Amino acid sequence: MLLSIERSTRRRWLAAALLPLLLLLAGPAEASPDTLRRAFQNIIFGPIDGALGPVVATRAVYNGLMNVDDSNAVRVFYAVPGVGWNSAVCIGGGVLRMLSGALELVPGIVLLPFEADLDPLFAPAERSDALVWEDVGDFEIKFGVNYVE
Repeated sequence: MLLSIERSTRRRWLAAALLPLLLLLAGPAEASPDTLRRAFQNIIFGPIDGALGPVVATRAVYNGLMNVDDSNAVRVFYAVPGVGWNSAVCIGGGVLRMLSGALELVPGIVLLPFEADLDPLFAPAERSDALVWEDVGDFEIKFGVNYVE
């Protein structure tokens, strides 16, 4: 019995000695809603990305054809399969954006009271150009993302 009391006393003293060290290592506590915000943006705007996929794909093919010095035959024969392929990629990108938003939702809620932030699961929506891209305070309105450039 005396031995167990000594062990618990030692543990308390050790904890009391380590507590100030841990407090010095800890940074300031600020809540970070970035993951949750990104999850909602991806869930809301992912389906719109998919719906605008053919428009974004056609625009990307047109811009690509204007910036490349190819013959007219290459431009004509590339346009039809290029628009089809890019449309499928943009529609798939919208679906993946929506799914990544759903996957980030739970970690976003869990991480809300902490300063931690989760890296984006689907980064192309973060770094690519879009048809509509407006930063409204804390919420970024971005849809019609070009997933092929």
